[in-house]
Amino acid sequence: MSLIFLHYAKNMKHMKVDSSDIVSVGYDSDVKILEVIFYGGRTYQYANVPINVYEELMRAPSIGSYFNTHIRDAYPHAKL
Repeated sequence: MSLIFLHYAKNMKHMKVDSSDIVSVGYDSDVKILEVIFYGGRTYQYANVPINVYEELMRAPSIGSYFNTHIRDAYPHAKL
């Protein structure tokens, strides 16, 4: 499901991650928006992502696998 939205998060700080597909991940806990930047420049925002899902993503042994299994198709998203 795709949702049209764009969130300019004042509180979102991106962290570089060790992944072959994902460059960095940002999260704004005030509005529960997860932002993912992929190699090649594609950027997506995912809405209504609980903080525990973000924390699990950042602790996962494989960021890409966790993202694909638990986030990619599970939350409304928009390409920026």
